[in-house]
Amino acid sequence: MNKYITEVVVDAVDSALNAQKAGANRIELCDNLIEGGTTPSYGMLAVLRELLDIDIHVMIRPRGGDFLYSHVEFEVMKRDIVAAKQLGANAVVFGILTKDGHIDKVRTQELLELAHPLSVTFHRAFDSAKDPFEALDDLIEIGVSRLLTSGQEATALQGANTIKALKAQANGKITIMPGSGINPENITELANITNCNEFHFSGKTTIKSHMEFSKTLNVGRKQDDDANDRQIASTKIIKSIIDKLNTVTF
Repeated sequence: MNKYITEVVVDAVDSALNAQKAGANRIELCDNLIEGGTTPSYGMLAVLRELLDIDIHVMIRPRGGDFLYSHVEFEVMKRDIVAAKQLGANAVVFGILTKDGHIDKVRTQELLELAHPLSVTFHRAFDSAKDPFEALDDLIEIGVSRLLTSGQEATALQGANTIKALKAQANGKITIMPGSGINPENITELANITNCNEFHFSGKTTIKSHMEFSKTLNVGRKQDDDANDRQIASTKIIKSIIDKLNTVTF
């Protein structure tokens, strides 16, 4: 029997519920996915911990943009890790780089120790690192549980060969989890190339608003977007990805 683990990244309650309904093993809970994901609210985590039976991995990221954080931003990250632990998170997800493109080993170690006994995923800040293989060695040395990566390409499929090489280098010392652009059409190929057994995706679809009256400005959106429409995780798409994975043998 295959042992694939699926993680759905979500930034809304209905997305999280859909992920569980579709059979995902866990969610990565964020806010503001349009910025690549930031720390979710206290209320969001508290409510979903009551509603979900699957694991919740919580994004710890104080803002969008780069992964070089000020002293104050780092303090925010520490407070958010403490809050996530108190609210029942199963793991935390973060990534910090130095200004010259290396893993910030000192701060990563500090957050790892603060998060204990929760597991830690280093997110796609890794894909902005100068040397992915050196960066991987640093994460292994620190003791990070898991790495989310697209192989430093726009999508995981484009970076699949690099991901495969990272997995070989990791040699079981850290879990390598591909993410970015994963869908039902490419998951089988990606799994076959990388030999990974954990996968991260959004499975999202656009849903129309039920508003009968609307007078909403397109703040922060492209002019031709409908500001009332939104994207959520689709039960159908998630289940399709899981079903396709279950046809892949190790």
